[in-house]
Amino acid sequence: MSFFLKKTDDVNDLTVRARCGKRAGLLGIVLNTLLAGGKIAVGALSGAISVLADGLNNLTDCGSNVVSVIGFKMSEKPADKEHPFGHRRAESVASLLIAVIILVVAVELAVSSAEKILSPAETDFSYLLMGVLGISIAVKLFMFFLNRNLGKKLSSEALLATAADSISDTVATALVLVSAVVSRFTNVDLDGWLGIAVALFIAFTGFTILKDTVSGLLGRAPSKQTVDDIEKRVLSFAGVKGVHDLIVHDYGQNKMYVTVHVEVSDDLSITEAHDLADSIEKDFAAETGIELTVHIDPLVYGDPEIDRLKEEAEKIVQGIDPAFLIHDFRVVGGEQHKNLVFEVAIPFECALSETEVLRRIRDGVAKLNGGSCGCVVTVERQNL
Repeated sequence: MSFFLKKTDDVNDLTVRARCGKRAGLLGIVLNTLLAGGKIAVGALSGAISVLADGLNNLTDCGSNVVSVIGFKMSEKPADKEHPFGHRRAESVASLLIAVIILVVAVELAVSSAEKILSPAETDFSYLLMGVLGISIAVKLFMFFLNRNLGKKLSSEALLATAADSISDTVATALVLVSAVVSRFTNVDLDGWLGIAVALFIAFTGFTILKDTVSGLLGRAPSKQTVDDIEKRVLSFAGVKGVHDLIVHDYGQNKMYVTVHVEVSDDLSITEAHDLADSIEKDFAAETGIELTVHIDPLVYGDPEIDRLKEEAEKIVQGIDPAFLIHDFRVVGGEQHKNLVFEVAIPFECALSETEVLRRIRDGVAKLNGGSCGCVVTVERQNL
């Protein structure tokens, strides 16, 4: 493992990531080429379509490794005029292409296996075939553990995709080996049927990788742990009363751009509020690597009337659904009429429409203070 990643290496360093990715990819190209050559030769000599197909699968794995190496090379490039957030998502694009290659192989294998079922041909058993398949299983297991460990340490979608492909290849080759043994000792030809099973397994792996990669490229929601860690760190600063509207943009490989609204007392001067926001942003950049942008929301705290109206508004909102949250609460107006101005966050899975939520809130607020209160409410869906 030290050949790829040393203990002193920074896993977020683009050069380190590119070096590890390229070395793992080049090793994969060499090993897959050797496996493909051995299986294709033995499969052609024995007439085993599943062995031949498995060899072709290894040959396409070489293409996946090439794509992975190119992806790591591209992700190493720094930000530029056309791509101000860098090129880290090139790894995700590489993972996407790997998934497509896997699915193409699955389809080709299914077609070849179906042809073998419809037009059976005798398969010659040999210990050479057994040896090649056994070596293939050992090599693919090695590649699985190597790519999985590197992928986890580097948070690399491309390496994790390669690891998933390797374990699917291991299962596929094990099934081919089972087919050869069964055919040898029972005279039951399972070659074509197990080829179909292998194709389905490979297709499932490809679809899983494709789904996860597309989800990331489309903008997957951050984990609850990530959100909680960011909120906890922001709230640890003196003067911060609350946080909301936390938005995380993940550009891959531990590179996140985050915006957050921070609630502070309106007693703070503009300069003090700016200094607080600046301190929070610098702390995140230095300690977490997150590029944080803070929006300051000055609010009134400690006013009995405003606190009472906020409590009443929270009762109305949470009476609709206990999961609803209020933030940015303000009171505008005089003695005769007041407008309660606030925002309400509701879960994405809430069945009620924003219009219906607004109507219920307005109906509830209209009953406050003898009908002297109105409201200006913004409803937005969030992960709560």
